[in-house]
Formats: sequence, C-alpha cells, structure tokens
Amino acid sequence: MPQQRTGEAQGFSSSKLSVLRKHPYFVDLEPEAFDQLCRYAKHVTLKRGATIFAKGDPGNSLFAVISGTVKISISSPDGRNAILNLIGAGEIFGEIALLDGSVRSADATANTPCELFTIDRREFIPFVRSQPGLAMKFIELLCTRIRWTSDQVEQVILQNLPGRLASALLRLTEKQPQGRTIAITQQEISEMVGMTRESINKQLRAWAARDWVRLEHGAIVVLKAEPLQALAEAGSGDEGE
Repeated sequence: MPQQRTGEAQGFSSSKLSVLRKHPYFVDLEPEAFDQLCRYAKHVTLKRGATIFAKGDPGNSLFAVISGTVKISISSPDGRNAILNLIGAGEIFGEIALLDGSVRSADATANTPCELFTIDRREFIPFVRSQPGLAMKFIELLCTRIRWTSDQVEQVILQNLPGRLASALLRLTEKQPQGRTIAITQQEISEMVGMTRESINKQLRAWAARDWVRLEHGAIVVLKAEPLQALAEAGSGDEGE
C-alpha cells in the first residue's frame, strides 16, 4: 500500500485525532486509554486509485478515514465489479479480518485522495482485550455491517431499478455531515445497485427532470428525499419515470 507515514499519532493535530475520539466506538474511552490508542495509530496518505488491501490479503490492520472516501468492492474473473460500500471521513473499516485473524473478504481502494489512520492488529487486539466495553462496541459494529449487507441483498433481489437506486441514494446521503451532495459517479452507483450505467443514467435524468436530484460532474445532489423514500418503500411498484 503506497503511504507516507509521519510518525506517531500523538504528534498530529487535534482535528485529525478527533476522527478517532468522536467515533461512537472510541468516544467512551477513558483519556488514558484513548492516549494509548493514539500511540498505536500511524498516519497514511493515499492518492486516488491506490490499493489499500486486496481480497485474500492478511487482515493485519484496522483503518479509520480522516478525509476522503474508500471504496470496498469485489470483482469477478471476467472483470465485473460490485461496490459493497463507500467509507467516508469518520468511519472505520477492515475490522472483520482484523478481529477474526482471517484474510480480507473484499478489496479496499482509495476512491479519492485519502488520509487514514491505521492500527496494527498486534497492538489493537491486546488493547481491545483490556477494554471490555470496546469489545462490545465492535460486536455492535459487526451487527451493523451485517444488517447493511442484508439490506443490500434484499434490495438487489426484491426491488426494481427505481427502488434500488432510490435506496442507495438515501443510504449514501445519511453519511453526509452537511447537505445531500454525494460524491459518486454513475458508473460507481451502477456497480452498487447491479444495473448498467445506461439504465442508471436514464433513471437519474428522469428524476432530474422532476427536480428530485441534480446531476453534477462526479456527483449527485439529492434535492427531494421524500419521493425517493416513497419509491424505496414501494419496492417493485412504480417505475418512477
């Protein structure tokens, strides 16, 4: 993984460390425990497109996103891709293989220029064992991941294109701290919902004509969430065009 490490985390600005401190799974740590966690964290900067890890790699690190977006995806031998998740600032990833000691279950790629904190498994696992409350938080995190995956599978199997696309847009807007601008290309969202880019483009243009969304270069702005929510709940009903 291309990276630039600038020393131990205690030398970083408070704004960067706040990514860890504000995370729901670290916010309740005692100050001494949080300081110890920060000593384990290493700073990494990545260019867009850089591979963070590949499916089958050893799961030897936990990652926290300081800035930028990380794409979690899988690919088939014939070159087809599926995006499982987009991880943004303030989120963590890589916890599954880290905790069970097995290999990575998907690829992680810098979808934009990124800054990350990474914590080595050899240091993190003993730390978790010393913090029972943190262990419970990670159980909650894994349950959240399972629910997210279950929802995605349900949408792909049961919903039509408008329902799938509306659900995906609404999920992505939930991650935006301000506004409803989603930094995603139409190709990327097609890989999230399992439809062709042409079908995605046709549907988005129909919604743009109704002022439900606005299409920008490399981004989609959700203008009206209510009609999208109705389509998502309708599932296999109105095609939304």
